[in-house]
Amino acid sequence: MPVSLPSSVVGRYERFSRYNSPYPAHDGGRAVDLYPADETAVSPVAGVVRETRTVGCPSRAYAASTDHLIVVDLADEWCLTAGVAAGTVARVLHVDPAVSAGDRIAVGDTLGRLTRSGFFGRWVANHLHLGFRPPGADAVRASGSLTVAVDADVAGVAWDGTGTVVETGPTHVVVGGPDHPEPGDRFAALASDEGVPLDGGLCHYAGGGTFREEPVPAAVSLWGTRVGTRTEQGLEWEPVDVVVDGARVVGLSLFAGIDDFGVKVVCPDHDLVVGDRVTVGTEPSTDPIRLGRDDRA
Repeated sequence: MPVSLPSSVVGRYERFSRYNSPYPAHDGGRAVDLYPADETAVSPVAGVVRETRTVGCPSRAYAASTDHLIVVDLADEWCLTAGVAAGTVARVLHVDPAVSAGDRIAVGDTLGRLTRSGFFGRWVANHLHLGFRPPGADAVRASGSLTVAVDADVAGVAWDGTGTVVETGPTHVVVGGPDHPEPGDRFAALASDEGVPLDGGLCHYAGGGTFREEPVPAAVSLWGTRVGTRTEQGLEWEPVDVVVDGARVVGLSLFAGIDDFGVKVVCPDHDLVVGDRVTVGTEPSTDPIRLGRDDRA
């Protein structure tokens, strides 16, 4: 049975994604990344801290040399709300903990400050990673975590791919699309041609997903190109290239946002500046870009 993360919890964050990661912990939507409004990590769960650990992470020039794990024994009331068995455990990563073993925490309490983890691609914003382990399981391991179902209504936003660059970074740009349909009240994400809101790294990670549990068509398209096939795990991306003004880039980093709508384009070594007018598209590919865990700088 999946963990049902209540909308009252997810609504505390600006963005969320279940599939935008190359790591197995996210396979099949078995974890969720939550993006706070600032660098303060507010707790999405209630319970008692079992332990905190400092863990190693990939060495990146732009990131900290270590990461952190917070293990929380969930309160029975929280488990009941989420529809899981008493004794379920939460795992939180990417937070420099301000809590210790034995501390009792409630939803909305401060866990600490977000850390710039070496597990992130350079284009990835700081966030906290949340996963769940069943009663009696090894809480330190990620494999075998429970599926996370997010109880949040996400609007699919149709976009023709043409917009203005509103943000730039060393390895990404954000292209502003249509206005968010209900800013502050409802999450929104880029919609496929079929109207399905898409989640994940398209197509630089092997698989992605949607922000809709049912119904999802057998195949989804974007800008006239078939980009994904439905599987039990979510979506398997087709061999596709993402292009900006006809030039191939790495891909699209997709998530659901509650305040604004924009599409993050992963494009190392770009020369775009804020204000540039661009068109993003998709094309079938015989050699699609697929990033592993160690080539994301």
